[in-house]
Amino acid sequence: MHHKLSTFLIASAFAMSLSSLAVAGPREDILAQYASAAKAANPAIGGFSAQRGQTLHTQNFTTGKPASPSCTSCHGNNPRSAGKNATGKVIDAVAVSVTPTRYTDPAKVEKWFKRNCNEVIGRECSAVEKGDWLSYVMSL
Repeated sequence: MHHKLSTFLIASAFAMSLSSLAVAGPREDILAQYASAAKAANPAIGGFSAQRGQTLHTQNFTTGKPASPSCTSCHGNNPRSAGKNATGKVIDAVAVSVTPTRYTDPAKVEKWFKRNCNEVIGRECSAVEKGDWLSYVMSL
């Protein structure tokens, strides 16, 4: 009887570990990659902050293109609403709660960070900035 109980406990523990792995999704994987890069750049980094992400989203920069001094220039002040780019094309809301298919493809996430960070800030965003901003839009 003892053998059956221990086999059951081992099988249960294994199943629970698999189910916890299933909880992680593509966004969490992307955040984990940014966390690894952030730790490599600065081992003292404490983690990502949705609050810092919100500040990054709303902050005005003078180092990028004058027509887009902040993320809100195109994405608007309300992350749950659609925005518009300079040509008037509608941009889906950045809040994950409104646009749940966003930020699931690592290549697309990197493409848009590269383009948008260069336009708004005038440089590529750091891994911490990317993780903070994603944490912000995932929290909405």
